[in-house]
Amino acid sequence: MGGLVVVGVDGSASGLAAVEEAAREARWRGAALRVVHAFIWARMQVPLGPPSYGPPEGGLRNMADRLVAEAVERAAATAPEVEVGSAVVSGEPLTVLEAESQGAELVVVGSRGMGGFVGLMVGSTAVHLAAHGRCPVLVVREAAHAGGPVLVGVDGSPASEAAVDFAFAEAALRGSGVLALHAYTPWNSPLPPPQDPSTPYANPPGAVTEAEERLLAEALAGRREGYPGVPVEHAVVCGDTRKALIEASASARILVVGARGRGGFKGLLLGSVSQAMLHHAHCPVAVVRGRGTGG
Repeated sequence: MGGLVVVGVDGSASGLAAVEEAAREARWRGAALRVVHAFIWARMQVPLGPPSYGPPEGGLRNMADRLVAEAVERAAATAPEVEVGSAVVSGEPLTVLEAESQGAELVVVGSRGMGGFVGLMVGSTAVHLAAHGRCPVLVVREAAHAGGPVLVGVDGSPASEAAVDFAFAEAALRGSGVLALHAYTPWNSPLPPPQDPSTPYANPPGAVTEAEERLLAEALAGRREGYPGVPVEHAVVCGDTRKALIEASASARILVVGARGRGGFKGLLLGSVSQAMLHHAHCPVAVVRGRGTGG
């Protein structure tokens, strides 16, 4: 199949978990794997080599080389058949990985790296990359449920459409099924305002179920034919989208969401639902940008 999977590493346990997941993704895709460490110290005008009073293997540059070598070893142990390359690139992680994403079909990062604050559930690098990456971004949080489906959130937006495509492709690679979930409330159903201004602009419970099921069916149209070997389940839930996806993620291999749904504000690169999934989902989260958004 070719292609390239990029994984960002920083020496953290979260980063090494991302390496293992990235190696598996590369194996499934028949792609090469590139292990990248963003070496910020070169920009800060600090000594990079070993100190005169210390061992020759000391110093910041040697430390960076060692952590990359460890990541490469971990990748090779996880997927020996995958071609693995590596690079230590000078620059900030946000800038380096965004640039790396331009030539990749997938970028994988851990949820929180060495610079994370205690209590912070997902790091700034993961959030920034999910918003600005030029390809789908997989953020490795908790371990995937081995026998679970690929869970995808559907809302009818362009980003959701791209997320559905990605979810089916992932399911085919992983040999699993797809669970497509659409959640709605009477307040977010796309109906015209009432004729009577005194009538609340909402829909009574259960009144829009048929329309919401049609939205989900239309979002899945054509995918079954394109992936005949992928079992498909779907669910329409009347309730909060975040809560529904977080609950369903507890038994999923991976959760796929669009970067910004139909309720997003213009110019907002990462929506509230995708951000909530990055912070609270119980499995790895893939964020996919929609067509026409540069992703």
